[in-house]
Amino acid sequence: MRFADIGQQLRAYRLESGLRAEEIAARLGVSRAALYRYEKGEVIKLDTIRRLAELLKISPLSLLGIGVEYFARPLAFQERLRQVEEQADQILVVGGAYCYQVTSDAFDGAVGEAWTEAADAAPERMQARASADQALGLLAARKRLHASRRPTIIAILSEPALKRFLAEGVAAGVGVPERTRQRCLAAARQEAEAIAAMMESVPIGVQLGIATGAEPSGGFMVMRGRERAHVVASPFPADTAPNGGLGVGSITAADEAVAAHQRVAEVAWRDALKGAAAAQRVRDLIKATGG
Repeated sequence: MRFADIGQQLRAYRLESGLRAEEIAARLGVSRAALYRYEKGEVIKLDTIRRLAELLKISPLSLLGIGVEYFARPLAFQERLRQVEEQADQILVVGGAYCYQVTSDAFDGAVGEAWTEAADAAPERMQARASADQALGLLAARKRLHASRRPTIIAILSEPALKRFLAEGVAAGVGVPERTRQRCLAAARQEAEAIAAMMESVPIGVQLGIATGAEPSGGFMVMRGRERAHVVASPFPADTAPNGGLGVGSITAADEAVAAHQRVAEVAWRDALKGAAAAQRVRDLIKATGG
């Protein structure tokens, strides 16, 4: 067993459960420090894995990294996504309006402002603010990880998704005052301009295209590392509020799932607009939405 992997999955599923670390530790009959040691990769007995799985209402196989992992909480999903990215040398993205790993500071700034304002207006302000701060920390960790590892990225963005992004702005599902919504709209236009610029310049290790036909029925990522590959399917874009969003994300390392998604990604890339033609299409969309 790879205890470091089990520990990472334990942390993600703890966040998914909504239980505090001390609650799980008390029910398990260990200290909170012991639980954190498990999350950091300390040796854990099979019986303890079984009991943890019961507490977290998941299969023991999920903690062992076998089968499909499911997440209904955006915060837990972002944590698990960060863990998978930590091992990825190549990332294929199909669908969505942007590729988060290469988004601009303007995008992160708009997300932070929207999430913080929404949290401050929430009935349970302290809890909402803590969740927002934790989620922003995870996004920042993902950006730092990308900057240090520099995995190869190929992303095929969706034209319908990009239209919605420009029309609704960054953090579209978050209720914020009109002045903040306008800043989020401006950030979306700025992000689209940055996407167009990358399509033209093709930075080392990053290739962006746009699929102009039917929108993918479900966006996904294929992340390949030295030892294994994962397929990530998610209804939660990076700007989904930590306690918002409705859906279930999934992650699997099953060979057949990786192979099937890889084939779809290769076809999507072959047929996508690229380079100057893609950049022009993005700029046309910006103009069409009043940018």
